[in-house]
Amino acid sequence: MDLNIGKEVAALRRMTVNELRNRYVEVCGEAMRVRNKDWLVKRIAWRIQANAEGDLSERARRRATELANDAELPRTPPKTPTPPANAPKRATVAQWASCSSRLPPPGSIITRDYKGETLQVQVLPDGFEYEGDVYRSLSAVAKAITGSHCNGYLFFRLKGAK
Repeated sequence: MDLNIGKEVAALRRMTVNELRNRYVEVCGEAMRVRNKDWLVKRIAWRIQANAEGDLSERARRRATELANDAELPRTPPKTPTPPANAPKRATVAQWASCSSRLPPPGSIITRDYKGETLQVQVLPDGFEYEGDVYRSLSAVAKAITGSHCNGYLFFRLKGAK
C-alpha cells in the first residue's frame, strides 16, 4: 500500500476534533477520550506511518522493555517536609521581592489607609510581613486584606521607579 504520509498528515490537520477521534478509532482500533487536537494528529500520524513503513523491530521492543525494567522509578512521590507545629507561619521565599526598584529597602514599613484602618506592611528580604504572617508578594498581602485579587503595587499606591 503506497501512502503519501505528508498528504495524510495535512488532511489530519484540517479535520475537526470529532473527525480526528473517529479516525483514531479507524487507525488504532480503540476509542480515545482525549480532545486535544495536536495530540490526536501526532498519534494518528505515527500510527499511519508505522502501518505504512513498519513498526519497531522486535529487537527494539526488547531493548525498550529492558530499559524500562532497569529504570529505578520511585513508586511514591517524595514526602514534603512538614514544619513543626509550633513553627511560625511563613510563605515561600520570594527572592525577587528585594530586587524590584518599586519597593523600599528591606526593613521599611509600607502604610495605607483602608476602610478607616491604617495598614502597615513591613518589607522583608524574603517577602512582606502583615499582622505576623509573611507573604510572598504585595499582591498576596492585598488579597489577604481585601479578599479579592488586586495588584499589590496599585493597592499600596507604590509608584514605579522613573
